[in-house]
Amino acid sequence: MTSDLEGLLVVSIEQAVAAPYLSSRLAEAGARVIKVERPEGDFARNYDHLVHGESAYFVWLNRGKESVCLDLREEEARRVLSSMIAKADVFIQNLAPGAVDRLGYAPATLRERHPRLITVSISGYGDEGPFRDLKAYDLLVQAESGLSSITGTPEGMARVGVSVCDIAAGMTAYQAVLEALIARGRTGKGRHVSVSLFHSLTDWMNVPYLQFVYGGKVLERNGLAHPTIAPYGAYAGSDGRQVLFSVQNEREWAQFCAAVLGRPEVAADPRFDGNTKRVANRAALDAIIHAVFETLTRDEIVRRLEAARVAYGRVSTMEDLASHPQNRYVEVATPSGPVRMLAPGALADGAAGTFGPVPALGQHTQAILAEFGTPGSA
Repeated sequence: MTSDLEGLLVVSIEQAVAAPYLSSRLAEAGARVIKVERPEGDFARNYDHLVHGESAYFVWLNRGKESVCLDLREEEARRVLSSMIAKADVFIQNLAPGAVDRLGYAPATLRERHPRLITVSISGYGDEGPFRDLKAYDLLVQAESGLSSITGTPEGMARVGVSVCDIAAGMTAYQAVLEALIARGRTGKGRHVSVSLFHSLTDWMNVPYLQFVYGGKVLERNGLAHPTIAPYGAYAGSDGRQVLFSVQNEREWAQFCAAVLGRPEVAADPRFDGNTKRVANRAALDAIIHAVFETLTRDEIVRRLEAARVAYGRVSTMEDLASHPQNRYVEVATPSGPVRMLAPGALADGAAGTFGPVPALGQHTQAILAEFGTPGSA
Protein backbone atom coordinates (compact mmCIF):
# COMPACT_ATOMS: atom_id res chain seq x y z
CA MET A 1 0.00 0.00 0.00
CA THR A 2 1.33 3.44 -0.93
CA SER A 3 0.53 6.64 0.94
CA ASP A 4 -0.24 8.81 -2.09
CA LEU A 5 -3.89 9.24 -1.10
CA GLU A 6 -3.32 9.26 2.66
CA GLY A 7 -5.72 11.60 4.40
CA LEU A 8 -8.54 11.07 1.92
CA LEU A 9 -11.80 9.55 3.12
CA VAL A 10 -13.80 7.37 0.75
CA VAL A 11 -17.31 6.21 1.64
CA SER A 12 -18.67 3.48 -0.58
CA ILE A 13 -22.09 1.84 -0.63
CA GLU A 14 -20.93 -1.06 -2.74
CA GLN A 15 -21.50 -4.62 -3.72
CA ALA A 16 -20.30 -7.19 -6.24
CA VAL A 17 -17.20 -6.26 -8.31
CA ALA A 18 -17.10 -2.92 -10.16
CA ALA A 19 -17.40 -0.46 -7.26
CA PRO A 20 -15.31 -2.64 -4.89
CA TYR A 21 -12.60 -2.71 -7.58
CA LEU A 22 -12.52 1.10 -7.61
CA SER A 23 -12.50 1.50 -3.84
CA SER A 24 -9.90 -1.26 -3.40
CA ARG A 25 -7.48 0.63 -5.64
CA LEU A 26 -8.11 3.83 -3.70
CA ALA A 27 -7.43 1.93 -0.47
CA GLU A 28 -4.21 0.51 -1.88
CA ALA A 29 -3.12 4.08 -2.70
CA GLY A 30 -3.51 5.04 0.96
CA ALA A 31 -7.08 6.36 1.20
CA ARG A 32 -9.26 5.42 4.13
CA VAL A 33 -12.14 3.44 2.65
CA ILE A 34 -15.31 2.79 4.64
CA LYS A 35 -17.34 0.04 3.00
CA VAL A 36 -21.03 0.38 3.82
CA GLU A 37 -22.71 -3.02 3.77
CA ARG A 38 -26.30 -4.04 4.28
CA PRO A 39 -26.83 -6.08 7.48
CA GLU A 40 -26.53 -9.35 5.55
CA GLY A 41 -23.36 -8.10 3.85
CA ASP A 42 -22.10 -7.57 0.33
CA PHE A 43 -23.47 -10.55 -1.60
CA ALA A 44 -20.00 -11.07 -3.09
CA ARG A 45 -19.03 -12.47 0.32
CA ASN A 46 -21.00 -15.56 -0.67
CA TYR A 47 -20.00 -16.02 -4.30
CA ASP A 48 -17.99 -18.99 -3.07
CA HIS A 49 -16.22 -20.13 0.10
CA LEU A 50 -13.08 -21.51 -1.50
CA VAL A 51 -10.38 -19.33 0.13
CA HIS A 52 -10.43 -21.23 3.42
CA GLY A 53 -14.01 -20.11 3.94
CA GLU A 54 -13.82 -16.72 2.24
CA SER A 55 -15.00 -15.72 -1.23
CA ALA A 56 -12.24 -15.38 -3.84
CA TYR A 57 -13.75 -12.22 -5.32
CA PHE A 58 -14.27 -10.67 -1.90
CA VAL A 59 -10.71 -11.34 -0.76
CA TRP A 60 -9.34 -9.87 -3.98
CA LEU A 61 -11.38 -6.66 -3.92
CA ASN A 62 -11.81 -5.69 -0.28
CA ARG A 63 -8.39 -5.66 1.33
CA GLY A 64 -7.56 -2.59 3.34
CA LYS A 65 -11.15 -1.43 3.91
CA GLU A 66 -13.29 -0.88 7.00
CA SER A 67 -16.69 -2.59 7.07
CA VAL A 68 -19.73 -0.99 8.66
CA CYS A 69 -23.20 -2.54 8.55
CA LEU A 70 -26.01 -0.04 8.12
CA ASP A 71 -29.66 -0.65 7.33
CA LEU A 72 -30.28 2.48 5.30
CA ARG A 73 -34.02 2.05 5.61
CA GLU A 74 -33.59 3.27 9.20
CA GLU A 75 -33.34 6.98 9.98
CA GLU A 76 -30.45 6.58 12.45
CA ALA A 77 -28.39 4.67 9.89
CA ARG A 78 -28.98 7.41 7.34
CA ARG A 79 -27.83 10.03 9.87
CA VAL A 80 -24.59 8.11 10.35
CA LEU A 81 -24.08 7.85 6.59
CA SER A 82 -24.80 11.57 6.22
CA SER A 83 -22.20 12.35 8.84
CA MET A 84 -19.64 10.25 6.99
CA ILE A 85 -20.44 11.86 3.65
CA ALA A 86 -20.07 15.34 5.15
CA LYS A 87 -16.41 14.50 5.89
CA ALA A 88 -15.73 12.42 2.80
CA ASP A 89 -13.65 13.27 -0.24
CA VAL A 90 -15.20 10.58 -2.45
CA PHE A 91 -18.63 8.96 -2.26
CA ILE A 92 -19.18 5.81 -4.36
CA GLN A 93 -22.33 3.82 -4.96
CA ASN A 94 -23.42 1.02 -7.28
CA LEU A 95 -26.91 0.30 -5.99
CA ALA A 96 -29.75 -0.60 -8.35
CA PRO A 97 -30.85 2.24 -10.67
CA GLY A 98 -32.63 4.97 -8.71
CA ALA A 99 -32.02 3.41 -5.28
CA VAL A 100 -29.53 5.98 -4.01
CA ASP A 101 -31.86 8.82 -5.03
CA ARG A 102 -34.75 7.24 -3.14
CA LEU A 103 -32.56 7.01 -0.05
CA GLY A 104 -31.95 10.77 -0.25
CA TYR A 105 -28.35 10.68 -1.54
CA ALA A 106 -28.73 11.84 -5.12
CA PRO A 107 -25.27 12.91 -6.34
CA ALA A 108 -26.47 16.35 -7.46
CA THR A 109 -27.92 17.02 -4.01
CA LEU A 110 -24.78 15.84 -2.25
CA ARG A 111 -22.50 17.99 -4.39
CA GLU A 112 -24.69 21.05 -3.90
CA ARG A 113 -24.23 20.66 -0.16
CA HIS A 114 -20.59 19.55 -0.32
CA PRO A 115 -18.94 21.26 -3.31
CA ARG A 116 -15.57 19.53 -2.79
CA LEU A 117 -17.14 16.07 -2.80
CA ILE A 118 -16.45 13.71 -5.71
CA THR A 119 -19.45 11.48 -6.27
CA VAL A 120 -19.26 8.26 -8.27
CA SER A 121 -22.17 6.23 -9.60
CA ILE A 122 -21.51 2.89 -11.28
CA SER A 123 -24.41 1.36 -13.15
CA GLY A 124 -25.17 -1.08 -15.90
CA TYR A 125 -26.04 1.34 -18.68
CA GLY A 126 -25.45 4.89 -17.45
CA ASP A 127 -27.63 7.80 -16.42
CA GLU A 128 -29.43 8.35 -19.71
CA GLY A 129 -30.81 6.41 -22.64
CA PRO A 130 -33.58 3.81 -22.86
CA PHE A 131 -31.63 1.20 -20.84
CA ARG A 132 -30.77 3.48 -17.90
CA ASP A 133 -33.19 1.80 -15.48
CA LEU A 134 -32.17 -1.78 -16.24
CA LYS A 135 -30.28 -3.94 -13.79
CA ALA A 136 -27.10 -5.35 -15.27
CA TYR A 137 -24.54 -7.98 -14.36
CA ASP A 138 -21.26 -8.84 -16.02
CA LEU A 139 -22.32 -11.69 -18.29
CA LEU A 140 -25.45 -9.85 -19.36
CA VAL A 141 -23.31 -6.94 -20.54
CA GLN A 142 -20.83 -9.26 -22.24
CA ALA A 143 -23.78 -10.34 -24.36
CA GLU A 144 -25.41 -6.91 -24.81
CA SER A 145 -22.17 -5.18 -25.79
CA GLY A 146 -21.41 -7.61 -28.62
CA LEU A 147 -18.36 -9.03 -26.85
CA SER A 148 -19.91 -12.50 -26.80
CA SER A 149 -20.40 -12.43 -30.56
CA ILE A 150 -16.64 -12.23 -31.15
CA THR A 151 -15.58 -14.50 -28.27
CA GLY A 152 -15.47 -18.27 -28.53
CA THR A 153 -15.05 -20.70 -31.40
CA PRO A 154 -16.79 -21.09 -34.77
CA GLU A 155 -19.06 -23.60 -33.06
CA GLY A 156 -20.35 -21.20 -30.44
CA MET A 157 -19.97 -18.13 -28.26
CA ALA A 158 -18.23 -18.17 -24.89
CA ARG A 159 -18.07 -16.07 -21.77
CA VAL A 160 -14.77 -14.32 -21.09
CA GLY A 161 -13.37 -16.28 -18.16
CA VAL A 162 -13.25 -13.36 -15.72
CA SER A 163 -15.75 -10.57 -15.00
CA VAL A 164 -14.34 -8.35 -17.71
CA CYS A 165 -17.21 -5.83 -17.84
CA ASP A 166 -17.13 -5.28 -14.08
CA ILE A 167 -13.36 -4.95 -14.11
CA ALA A 168 -13.41 -2.58 -17.08
CA ALA A 169 -15.92 -0.38 -15.23
CA GLY A 170 -13.83 -0.43 -12.05
CA MET A 171 -10.68 0.50 -13.95
CA THR A 172 -12.49 3.27 -15.84
CA ALA A 173 -13.92 4.64 -12.60
CA TYR A 174 -10.52 4.57 -10.90
CA GLN A 175 -8.85 6.67 -13.59
CA ALA A 176 -11.80 9.08 -13.61
CA VAL A 177 -11.61 9.53 -9.82
CA LEU A 178 -7.87 10.19 -9.95
CA GLU A 179 -8.51 12.83 -12.65
CA ALA A 180 -11.24 14.36 -10.48
CA LEU A 181 -8.89 14.52 -7.50
CA ILE A 182 -6.23 16.27 -9.60
CA ALA A 183 -8.83 18.73 -10.90
CA ARG A 184 -10.13 19.38 -7.38
CA GLY A 185 -6.60 20.19 -6.28
CA ARG A 186 -6.54 22.93 -8.92
CA THR A 187 -10.09 24.26 -8.66
CA GLY A 188 -11.24 23.30 -5.17
CA LYS A 189 -14.37 21.75 -6.65
CA GLY A 190 -15.47 18.14 -6.87
CA ARG A 191 -17.40 16.58 -9.73
CA HIS A 192 -19.77 13.74 -10.46
CA VAL A 193 -18.33 10.68 -12.18
CA SER A 194 -20.76 8.37 -13.94
CA VAL A 195 -19.44 5.02 -15.17
CA SER A 196 -21.38 2.15 -16.68
CA LEU A 197 -20.43 -1.44 -17.40
CA PHE A 198 -21.83 -1.12 -20.91
CA HIS A 199 -19.94 2.01 -21.92
CA SER A 200 -16.70 0.88 -20.28
CA LEU A 201 -16.78 -2.33 -22.30
CA THR A 202 -18.01 -0.82 -25.56
CA ASP A 203 -15.03 1.53 -25.44
CA TRP A 204 -12.89 -1.62 -25.51
CA MET A 205 -15.00 -2.84 -28.45
CA ASN A 206 -13.98 0.05 -30.70
CA VAL A 207 -11.72 -1.98 -33.00
CA PRO A 208 -14.40 -4.51 -34.07
CA TYR A 209 -16.96 -1.67 -34.11
CA LEU A 210 -14.87 0.50 -36.42
CA GLN A 211 -13.99 -2.44 -38.64
CA PHE A 212 -17.69 -3.20 -39.04
CA VAL A 213 -19.05 0.35 -39.41
CA TYR A 214 -16.38 1.59 -41.80
CA GLY A 215 -15.22 -1.61 -43.47
CA GLY A 216 -18.23 -3.90 -43.30
CA LYS A 217 -16.09 -6.57 -41.66
CA VAL A 218 -17.57 -8.80 -38.96
CA LEU A 219 -14.95 -10.49 -36.81
CA GLU A 220 -15.34 -14.24 -36.76
CA ARG A 221 -14.92 -16.27 -33.60
CA ASN A 222 -11.56 -17.97 -33.96
CA GLY A 223 -10.96 -19.51 -30.56
CA LEU A 224 -7.25 -19.20 -29.85
CA ALA A 225 -6.38 -17.93 -33.32
CA HIS A 226 -6.01 -14.29 -34.28
CA PRO A 227 -8.67 -13.32 -36.84
CA THR A 228 -6.45 -11.14 -39.04
CA ILE A 229 -2.86 -12.34 -38.49
CA ALA A 230 -1.34 -15.72 -39.38
CA PRO A 231 0.33 -17.65 -38.01
CA TYR A 232 -0.92 -16.34 -34.68
CA GLY A 233 -2.65 -18.96 -32.58
CA ALA A 234 -2.38 -22.05 -30.41
CA TYR A 235 -0.76 -25.26 -31.65
CA ALA A 236 -0.24 -28.53 -29.81
CA GLY A 237 3.00 -30.44 -29.50
CA SER A 238 3.33 -34.21 -29.52
CA ASP A 239 2.51 -34.27 -25.79
CA GLY A 240 -0.84 -32.53 -26.37
CA ARG A 241 0.23 -29.36 -24.58
CA GLN A 242 -0.34 -26.15 -26.51
CA VAL A 243 1.81 -23.14 -27.22
CA LEU A 244 0.47 -19.92 -28.71
CA PHE A 245 2.87 -17.94 -30.86
CA SER A 246 2.72 -14.85 -33.04
CA VAL A 247 4.46 -13.89 -36.27
CA GLN A 248 4.13 -10.13 -36.71
CA ASN A 249 6.13 -9.30 -39.85
CA GLU A 250 7.87 -10.83 -42.85
CA ARG A 251 11.27 -10.94 -41.20
CA GLU A 252 9.82 -13.01 -38.35
CA TRP A 253 7.95 -15.16 -40.87
CA ALA A 254 11.18 -16.08 -42.67
CA GLN A 255 12.92 -16.74 -39.37
CA PHE A 256 10.04 -18.92 -38.16
CA CYS A 257 10.08 -21.03 -41.31
CA ALA A 258 13.85 -21.50 -41.19
CA ALA A 259 14.55 -21.90 -37.46
CA VAL A 260 11.30 -23.34 -36.07
CA LEU A 261 9.82 -25.34 -38.94
CA GLY A 262 13.18 -26.19 -40.48
CA ARG A 263 11.61 -25.45 -43.87
CA PRO A 264 12.93 -22.10 -45.15
CA GLU A 265 11.32 -22.65 -48.55
CA VAL A 266 7.83 -22.23 -47.03
CA ALA A 267 8.51 -18.52 -46.49
CA ALA A 268 8.62 -17.97 -50.26
CA ASP A 269 5.58 -20.12 -51.08
CA PRO A 270 3.24 -17.85 -53.07
CA ARG A 271 0.36 -18.95 -50.84
CA PHE A 272 2.12 -17.53 -47.78
CA ASP A 273 4.33 -14.62 -48.91
CA GLY A 274 2.34 -11.95 -47.10
CA ASN A 275 0.06 -11.86 -44.09
CA THR A 276 -3.12 -11.44 -46.14
CA LYS A 277 -2.27 -14.55 -48.14
CA ARG A 278 -1.42 -16.50 -45.00
CA VAL A 279 -4.78 -15.62 -43.49
CA ALA A 280 -6.59 -16.61 -46.70
CA ASN A 281 -4.71 -19.93 -46.78
CA ARG A 282 -4.71 -20.53 -43.04
CA ALA A 283 -5.84 -24.18 -43.33
CA ALA A 284 -2.95 -25.10 -45.61
CA LEU A 285 -0.50 -23.20 -43.44
CA ASP A 286 -1.77 -24.88 -40.27
CA ALA A 287 -1.32 -28.29 -41.87
CA ILE A 288 2.36 -27.54 -42.48
CA ILE A 289 2.86 -26.30 -38.93
CA HIS A 290 1.03 -29.26 -37.38
CA ALA A 291 3.13 -31.71 -39.40
CA VAL A 292 6.27 -30.33 -37.77
CA PHE A 293 4.88 -29.74 -34.29
CA GLU A 294 3.46 -33.23 -33.92
CA THR A 295 7.06 -34.49 -33.89
CA LEU A 296 8.07 -32.17 -31.04
CA THR A 297 7.03 -31.76 -27.42
CA ARG A 298 5.81 -28.36 -26.33
CA ASP A 299 9.08 -27.68 -24.50
CA GLU A 300 11.01 -28.47 -27.67
CA ILE A 301 8.78 -26.11 -29.67
CA VAL A 302 9.31 -23.40 -27.06
CA ARG A 303 13.07 -23.77 -27.27
CA ARG A 304 12.94 -23.33 -31.05
CA LEU A 305 10.66 -20.29 -30.77
CA GLU A 306 12.95 -18.70 -28.20
CA ALA A 307 16.02 -19.33 -30.35
CA ALA A 308 14.24 -17.75 -33.32
CA ARG A 309 13.05 -14.82 -31.15
CA VAL A 310 9.43 -15.47 -32.07
CA ALA A 311 7.00 -14.30 -29.38
CA TYR A 312 5.08 -17.11 -27.69
CA GLY A 313 3.05 -17.99 -24.64
CA ARG A 314 2.32 -21.39 -23.21
CA VAL A 315 -1.40 -22.15 -22.92
CA SER A 316 -1.37 -22.47 -19.15
CA THR A 317 -3.78 -24.33 -16.93
CA MET A 318 -4.62 -23.02 -13.48
CA GLU A 319 -2.09 -25.54 -12.16
CA ASP A 320 0.51 -23.97 -14.45
CA LEU A 321 -0.39 -20.47 -13.30
CA ALA A 322 -0.22 -21.46 -9.63
CA SER A 323 3.45 -22.38 -10.04
CA HIS A 324 4.40 -19.92 -12.78
CA PRO A 325 7.99 -18.72 -12.33
CA GLN A 326 7.08 -15.14 -13.30
CA ASN A 327 4.46 -14.69 -10.56
CA ARG A 328 4.71 -11.97 -7.93
CA TYR A 329 2.80 -12.48 -4.67
CA VAL A 330 1.42 -10.43 -1.81
CA GLU A 331 0.09 -11.72 1.50
CA VAL A 332 -3.22 -10.39 2.81
CA ALA A 333 -4.84 -11.03 6.17
CA THR A 334 -8.44 -12.25 6.13
CA PRO A 335 -10.87 -13.10 8.93
CA SER A 336 -9.97 -16.77 8.52
CA GLY A 337 -6.22 -16.43 8.09
CA PRO A 338 -3.53 -15.10 5.75
CA VAL A 339 -3.90 -15.52 2.00
CA ARG A 340 -1.08 -15.40 -0.54
CA MET A 341 -2.40 -13.94 -3.75
CA LEU A 342 -1.12 -12.69 -7.06
CA ALA A 343 0.22 -9.15 -6.81
CA PRO A 344 -1.17 -6.14 -8.67
CA GLY A 345 0.38 -5.36 -12.02
CA ALA A 346 2.18 -2.12 -11.16
CA LEU A 347 5.30 -1.66 -9.07
CA ALA A 348 6.18 1.65 -7.44
CA ASP A 349 9.94 2.11 -7.33
CA GLY A 350 10.30 -1.63 -7.65
CA ALA A 351 7.92 -2.53 -4.81
CA ALA A 352 4.46 -4.06 -4.92
CA GLY A 353 3.48 -2.44 -1.63
CA THR A 354 1.72 -3.89 1.37
CA PHE A 355 -2.01 -4.36 1.72
CA GLY A 356 -4.45 -3.99 4.55
CA PRO A 357 -6.59 -6.84 5.84
CA VAL A 358 -9.90 -8.00 4.40
CA PRO A 359 -12.59 -6.99 6.92
CA ALA A 360 -15.08 -9.30 8.53
CA LEU A 361 -18.70 -8.31 8.03
CA GLY A 362 -19.39 -5.29 10.23
CA GLN A 363 -15.97 -5.50 11.85
CA HIS A 364 -15.73 -1.74 12.25
CA THR A 365 -19.39 -0.94 12.87
CA GLN A 366 -19.09 0.03 16.53
CA ALA A 367 -15.98 2.15 16.02
CA ILE A 368 -17.53 3.96 13.06
CA LEU A 369 -20.81 4.53 14.90
CA ALA A 370 -18.82 6.05 17.74
CA GLU A 371 -16.91 8.27 15.30
CA PHE A 372 -19.73 9.32 13.01
CA GLY A 373 -22.88 8.58 15.00
CA THR A 374 -23.84 12.20 15.41
CA PRO A 375 -26.58 14.09 13.60
CA GLY A 376 -25.51 15.00 10.10
CA SER A 377 -27.04 16.40 6.96
CA ALA A 378 -26.44 14.80 3.59
